[in-house]
Amino acid sequence: MRFERRQFLSHSARLLSLAALSAAFPSTALSRTARYPFSLGVASGAPLAASVVLWTRILPDPLDAQSSGSQPYAVRWEVAEDEGFRQIAARGSATALPELAHSVHVDAGGLKPDRWYWYRFMLGDAISPIGRTRTAPAADTMASSLKLAVASCQHWDFGQYAAHRHIAAEAPDLVAFLGDYIYEWGEYALAHPAAPRRRSNESVTLDQYRARYAQYKSDPHLQASHHAAPWIVTWDDHEVSNDYGNDRDERLDPNFMARRAAAYQAFYEHMPVRLHALPAGPQRFAQMRIYDRLEWGRLAQFHLLDDRQYRSYHACQQPGRGGSTSIAAACAERTAPERTLLGAAQEQWLYEGFAASKAAWNLVGQQTLMAQCSQIPVENDDGGRFWNDGWDGYPAARRRLLDSMRKHDLSNPVVLSGDVHTFYAAELRADFNQRASKDNPLIATEFCGTSVTSNSRPQSRTDRYVADNPHIQYGRSDRRGYMMLDVKPARIVTRFQALDDVRTAESGVATVASFIVEEGRPQLQKA
Repeated sequence: MRFERRQFLSHSARLLSLAALSAAFPSTALSRTARYPFSLGVASGAPLAASVVLWTRILPDPLDAQSSGSQPYAVRWEVAEDEGFRQIAARGSATALPELAHSVHVDAGGLKPDRWYWYRFMLGDAISPIGRTRTAPAADTMASSLKLAVASCQHWDFGQYAAHRHIAAEAPDLVAFLGDYIYEWGEYALAHPAAPRRRSNESVTLDQYRARYAQYKSDPHLQASHHAAPWIVTWDDHEVSNDYGNDRDERLDPNFMARRAAAYQAFYEHMPVRLHALPAGPQRFAQMRIYDRLEWGRLAQFHLLDDRQYRSYHACQQPGRGGSTSIAAACAERTAPERTLLGAAQEQWLYEGFAASKAAWNLVGQQTLMAQCSQIPVENDDGGRFWNDGWDGYPAARRRLLDSMRKHDLSNPVVLSGDVHTFYAAELRADFNQRASKDNPLIATEFCGTSVTSNSRPQSRTDRYVADNPHIQYGRSDRRGYMMLDVKPARIVTRFQALDDVRTAESGVATVASFIVEEGRPQLQKA
């Protein structure tokens, strides 16, 4: 039976109720624990000037969901001004409910702006690892700098998490993760990369998604990256299903909405995020809102987007299937003006944010490459070919977004992207088929990160893409890694950090390219 939207709404409302109850639900207070309960570590995220979200999950064995039992637990937490926990800034207790996989979300408030804190959880005599977090600067403060790590796409079966070991060593102020935190298929094992690489054990139910997150979060280097700094996160397709869009997956499964609801709940249970309230009244949307805005004082504003659950269906799709494909520019549906990647409500929210922003830099964090990337030169008779899962499948929506940046004279917009497992540096303008001019100016800069582990196309093909799309200044698909941004009032310096060998956790890392964007000038400059 189809999982109707009203059922999805009911599920989402129940999830909200459970999240609220976790602060006050009667629970078991243990004096001793038989097994160490914090096997998945701790995390923090969504930092504001006076608060930050703290997360953990009670699970002694990452590969055994039954190891935490079926009862709720009273979990104590502390936030301190020092790593030795001599100066306690906040403390309390929260309930780890079995209905939420014994996860804990604490919105720790009453903190001072723009400073580092340390936090931990306690259950009985067990103490979690210590995490380091920080609050955002006050809204009227011009911070001197922001050290930002950006990562995405970390398929367990395709390599080790050396990238996260290096991110932790960089000691960033903030980590932005732009999707594909898990992949819905693969082997269940604590060693990785697992073998063989084949599509198996696909997650469909809530228990299966929970097991997948537990597997990924058992990795010590991923834990170290979470312990080093607060994270801001969005999702892409593999948190649910490959290339899904709105209420369709690639198989056009009539029960897909039930699967999506399970995946969304598991995402909440394992990420340090705030759960937004659903709209009231009969016109509620069957959704979990993940798009959000974060201010880093007056230095930077993050506009964190969701390009999956509100989008128009893929253009010129093959009969009887969903998902992505390469389509000709002549596909009339692709260029239809009403098509959207973000949905009308999110678009309006984004453009209102552009209009109101007073930040020196506006960082748009989103899933996939925004720059046009024709797979065949647009000068060809058919006008080129485009991948219909990304922004090239929704050019009218991209044009609206870039036009809004220009209309509102948005200060220093920089787009941060993931998904395509490739380092790209690009310049964005409304019409990619025309040279930059007074009527077609450069509007924004884009930095797209490669994957943490997930594989990519041959470098020779990426070289061809760069040659055929002159607004893309750089492309590198043969290396895995992450991006580091040094954001200051006068400039942003972006480093593309590439691993020597993704197959080993001890891999070294090197800067393969770096770029400067100066305040008031969207042009890319090689550093």
